[in-house]
Amino acid sequence: MMVTRDHLVRHPDRCLHNGICIPICPTSAWLSTPPYKFDASRCLEGCRLCLDACPSQAIFAVFKKGDKILAPQKK
Repeated sequence: MMVTRDHLVRHPDRCLHNGICIPICPTSAWLSTPPYKFDASRCLEGCRLCLDACPSQAIFAVFKKGDKILAPQKK
């Protein structure tokens, strides 16, 4: 089974609310009003622009394998 990205999550305690993720998104998946909600139906599967642009690493991806959501690895 293939592992695919299911959705993105913005961690509210880490977000600096400077909105860098909004203009960088080519599909406008991030809504431009706080709390900067995310429209997963607009997101491109292989795009990482918002993840890479976020200075506080508040955005992270949630993956799934088949129908099972994969838990993040603990360090």
